[in-house]
Amino acid sequence: MGSETPSMSSLASQICNHIASIFAKPTDPRPPPLDLMVTTLTSTAAQNGRVFLYGVGREGLMLKALCMRLSHLGISTHFVFDMTAPPITSNDLLVASAGPGGFSTVDALCSLARSHGATVLLLTAQPETGSCVKHASVVCFVPAQTMADDKGDGDGDGDGEEEKSRPLMPMGSVYEGALFVLFEMVVYKLGEALGQSPEAIRSRHTNLE
Repeated sequence: MGSETPSMSSLASQICNHIASIFAKPTDPRPPPLDLMVTTLTSTAAQNGRVFLYGVGREGLMLKALCMRLSHLGISTHFVFDMTAPPITSNDLLVASAGPGGFSTVDALCSLARSHGATVLLLTAQPETGSCVKHASVVCFVPAQTMADDKGDGDGDGDGEEEKSRPLMPMGSVYEGALFVLFEMVVYKLGEALGQSPEAIRSRHTNLE
C-alpha cells in the first residue's frame, strides 16, 4: 500500500512553495525579471507605445492574462493574431515567451517586430542557448523547469518507486506557474509606477459579461 495521499492544502502548499523558490534563484549576470519588465513596460507607456503579447500553449494563456491586466492599467495592449491587433511600430513593445528557448512562431514574430523597429522583451528559461534570444532587445530570465529540461520521471509502468518520483508539476508547469506569479507582481509594481488606483483599474473592466 502506498503512502497516504497528500491533503489538498498540502498539495497547494507544495506547488506554491515550488513556484516561490524560482524567484529566490539568482539570475546573475541578468537583472531580476520583475525589475526588467516593470522598467520596460513603464518606458513604453511613457512614450504612449502599445504593448503586443504572444506565447504558445499554456505560456500563451499566461500572456493573455497579462494582456488583460495591462489593459486594465490603461495601457493599449493587443494579443498577436487577434482580429483587432494593429500594426506594430517603433514606439511599441512585443512581450513574448519561449520557455524552452525557441518556438518557430515566436522566433518569427520577434524577428518581424524588430524589423519594424519595435522593442522585444523575451521571457525564457534558456537565455544562453535559445533561438529566440538573438531577436530580443531585453531578455528576462525565469529560471524554471520547462519542457526543455523535463526528465519525464515516473513515466514507467507505475510501480511504487516510480509513483513516488512522479513530479508534482510536470513538463512546463513550473515555468508557466512562475509566469503567472511574475505577472501578478509586475501588475502590482506597474500600478504603483503609473499611479493607477484600484478604482481606476476596476473602471476599465468589461461590463459585457
